[in-house]
Amino acid sequence: MSRSTWLPPLQIAGAKAVVTGAAGGMGEHLARGLARRGASLVVADLRREELLRVRDRIRRESPGVEVFDYIVDLSDVAATDAFTSWIAAEHGDLRILVNNAGVALGGRVAQVSREDIDWLLTINLLTPVRMTHALLPLLLTNGARHGGQAHIVTMSSLFGLMAPPGQAAYATAKFGLRGFSESLRHELQDETQPCGLTHVHPGGIRTDIANHARVGAGTDPVEEAQGREAFDKFLRFPADRAAELIIEAMIERNPRLLIGTDAKALSFVTRVLPRRYWSLLGRGMSIAPTR
Repeated sequence: MSRSTWLPPLQIAGAKAVVTGAAGGMGEHLARGLARRGASLVVADLRREELLRVRDRIRRESPGVEVFDYIVDLSDVAATDAFTSWIAAEHGDLRILVNNAGVALGGRVAQVSREDIDWLLTINLLTPVRMTHALLPLLLTNGARHGGQAHIVTMSSLFGLMAPPGQAAYATAKFGLRGFSESLRHELQDETQPCGLTHVHPGGIRTDIANHARVGAGTDPVEEAQGREAFDKFLRFPADRAAELIIEAMIERNPRLLIGTDAKALSFVTRVLPRRYWSLLGRGMSIAPTR
């Protein structure tokens, strides 16, 4: 995908960045990679001990940058709004927002509770939309002050390209975030605003999101275990390498990034066979999420 031509390459050194879901996986590697390139950071997650471990590691690896931590439950709308208000008040120089946090839920629609669906949709869709909406004026102001040096990252999935059984809530969130991101990017481009946006579709990234997934109370335990085992073979792409590709896409202002041959192949298959792709792919991807 070619670079967004209305903006210069992103200069990370000296920028202030917020990374959600930074206590592990791609979020940790994104935060560490940005710090290595000279960005100061706000790292956020619900898992206190893991987040403080990441914060301290970044401080050891990149002693010249500032790192702030914030413990937040992104399933709590009021807590999320308080977080964005704190960012605006305490980190008014924000120029990079990485909406990385995400959770997973296994089970078919009839097997999961409405509360679990609400939990997932809040974290995976509503929270990045609310945070982006709340912080966009600040990003535009700072981007204008620094010659267009502001950027947003939103994180989708293979399941923002395809919708397998057993992943209705997850696919809803990721398709929704894809639509929000594409529309916002088109608005930024049409108005030549001083902020870019990269929307990411990771393939089978080796992270712990599947291990931490909720499972619907009505899900058959045997079916769920078989699905996890079958899908585990797809989770091979290293999280640190994926994070580096994302940072490179940010620098180049690429609007859309597909990570891994699986994401690239499925993007093609779902476009050319929108009604038949699932009959070709089978049931092996019906339980576990892709990052």
